[in-house]
Amino acid sequence: MNKTNYIKSLDGIRFLAVTLVLADHWSGDRLGFPASYLGVCMFFVLSGFLITRILLSAKEKDLGLKRGHGFSLKQFYIRRTIRIFPLYYLTLAVLFILNVPPVRDKIVWLATYMTNNYFAIHETWFGSVDHLWSLAVEEQFYLFFPFVILFLPLKRISKALLFLVIFAVALRTYFFFDGSSWIKPYVLMPTCLDAFGIGGLLAYWVYFKKEKALQMLSKPLSPILGTVLYFLSVYWLKQIGGGHNYVAIIFLRLAESLLSLSILGFLVASGRNSFKSFFELNPLVYIGKISYGIYIFHNFLYNEYHKISWSPVVKLIDKMSSSHYVLISSLTTRIVVLYLLVIALASISWYVFEKPINKLKNRYGY
Repeated sequence: MNKTNYIKSLDGIRFLAVTLVLADHWSGDRLGFPASYLGVCMFFVLSGFLITRILLSAKEKDLGLKRGHGFSLKQFYIRRTIRIFPLYYLTLAVLFILNVPPVRDKIVWLATYMTNNYFAIHETWFGSVDHLWSLAVEEQFYLFFPFVILFLPLKRISKALLFLVIFAVALRTYFFFDGSSWIKPYVLMPTCLDAFGIGGLLAYWVYFKKEKALQMLSKPLSPILGTVLYFLSVYWLKQIGGGHNYVAIIFLRLAESLLSLSILGFLVASGRNSFKSFFELNPLVYIGKISYGIYIFHNFLYNEYHKISWSPVVKLIDKMSSSHYVLISSLTTRIVVLYLLVIALASISWYVFEKPINKLKNRYGY
């Protein structure tokens, strides 16, 4: 069996992650916990898992064929470019033409995937394109991480992944005690490495069949403990005043990563069960498959804090809410309506634009 076979339930996890982000952004953070933070972190952990798994397989193949790792490195970057760049740059081009602020003014930062660094340097946000910071983090992660997996000896990879986890937590701790704005430890790529590293460790355990780790993760208690740990962290955060305190800055992402690990680990390490079956439901899997487009588009439909004046959806929602339409004024109904709209938009993008381009990846196998 191929060690990098498609795992259907992971698209279900993408559904969960993107839904958390959308609900939080569209509700104006009124869900009672930082759901968008958790959703983004789930994406990071999942990326760490999938990319590490792919690279370990490529490394093993290189060693078997007695070839250098340059070929796998080239294939990795070509495949990532095919999947990520087209929709991202098409979106930027449309926003630039429509003159959606601040795209024209900040186009260099956006085009070079450096928005997160801009936020950290200037301790501010862009508004309508704020959410693209996480894509910048992922791209920056892709720049160096393949070298770690491909060129380190196999016996050192797990230690390197653990180092990434410790380094990220230590760096966030430094920024907190240095008095930096909370934005810096939140958006910089190195401060997100615990999420990627934890995902990478899971891939390492699964790939090399580390039985002790997998046995622990395959028990139903694993996601329960992960959930308890996460909500205890949220409770701790609120007990000391909420906001961007030391719990939010230093520990919250680690708790989010461990929760993500417990869920992902249970899905990939356990046998058939109702939990896995839920994440393999076809509607959830479909939404997960088109989640990249959903994530990119959602902020341009509606955002409670950064309403885009040209957006007809924003104008319609504001008009109906001000006219005392009880149905559309309901927070739940608003989220459902917006969700259906963004699924429709992302579906068009997937079938008309993304999927045809994505087929080019078949030419660049490892």
